[in-house]
Amino acid sequence: MSFFSVTKLAPTLVAPSEPTPSGNLPLSFMDQLPASRFLVDSIHVFGHGQEPGMVIKAALSKALVPYYPVAGRLAMSDQGELEVACTRDGVWFVEASVDRSLKDLNHLELPLAVPKEELLPYLSPEVEKDLIVMMQVTQFSCGGFVVGMRSSHAMFDGLGAAQFVRAIADIAKGLAQPMIRPIWCREAIPSPPPKLPSLRPPPPSLTAHPFVTFLLDISLDRINETKSKFTKETGKYCSKFDILTAKVWQSRARAIGLKPGADVRLGFAANARHLMHQLLPPKGGYYGNCAYPMTITAPSEKITDSSLFEVINLIREAKESLGSRFAKWLVGDPEGDPFRVPVDYGLLCFSDWSRVGFYEVDYGWGQPIHVGPLDDNSFIASCILLNPPAPKQGVRLITRCVVEEQLGAFQDQMANLV
Repeated sequence: MSFFSVTKLAPTLVAPSEPTPSGNLPLSFMDQLPASRFLVDSIHVFGHGQEPGMVIKAALSKALVPYYPVAGRLAMSDQGELEVACTRDGVWFVEASVDRSLKDLNHLELPLAVPKEELLPYLSPEVEKDLIVMMQVTQFSCGGFVVGMRSSHAMFDGLGAAQFVRAIADIAKGLAQPMIRPIWCREAIPSPPPKLPSLRPPPPSLTAHPFVTFLLDISLDRINETKSKFTKETGKYCSKFDILTAKVWQSRARAIGLKPGADVRLGFAANARHLMHQLLPPKGGYYGNCAYPMTITAPSEKITDSSLFEVINLIREAKESLGSRFAKWLVGDPEGDPFRVPVDYGLLCFSDWSRVGFYEVDYGWGQPIHVGPLDDNSFIASCILLNPPAPKQGVRLITRCVVEEQLGAFQDQMANLV
């Protein structure tokens, strides 16, 4: 790695540009889950910008008027529940610069060739746990810039975080208000009845694994070819998500070689906003957590020995069952809490960042070259679906799901989609 050092200006707290309501706001059941109490780190790389730090900072201040809870702090209520104190304390914001071009650093493609601490703002853990958003805008000598963002999952899911960032971009481009009007409406998100055991269980005990990062670009031609073959053989439609999720899950199951009978699980978040159309305003704007955790469990041999199309069908069936699963959960499904999934080496979590809205962000100088989460967790095997850096077409997968001695087998399995 060549020498790389960012010059960071003194951090500031960006408050709303106008007076905003005070008081405390309750978070929803989904917001308060222990699994949501962390900061999501991501970078958003843009090819050109004129004084982007100043422009984004000013737009952020205006966006925090309709998004005033984001300028507050996470707090605990008298009942011991997580809530938002609307304090107007502001978003932690850092402007930075570096005497290098994006090209010198491979346009900061993932996995990063530089420490992520250079591109993200950091505070002490005691302070960070209460902050909702932190941002750093780093300008490069070529005119490009990077927005490093740390956002609380207790405030946003992926769609909500992207909606907030797009609001900043709308104002940066000269709009008086964001194109999408934000709504709080956390009270509309149902809580399951108390008969479910341990509604807010403590986080599970986690075991660290030395996962290695593997990046793979897949062309749209390969994906479309698989779609066509699936339709011809089964008479059904499958999506890009179905194909890639099935392929990664099966490839990993074969690579890790669990004993027959051992469970392998696939987990992914399904947007449930459409299931609550009678509870949430029809024009959208809800930016809280509204994702239902879908989990598929099967004996390892069922996944390793089946055809790819059979695994795709498992995923399609799970997606089609979202409505019924969600309805059962709302009335207290006796089979258990879907938010409590055993976390062991047999679990793979798949996330789709390609459609949440980050790629449509434009501060006035064009959409990002690429976007990516800076996920280096060593506890849960993961795969993230991204768009490849512009102007490439297709999809990009970033996996952290196998250890070094299993990587070769995993790569071999991923080499062919069918």
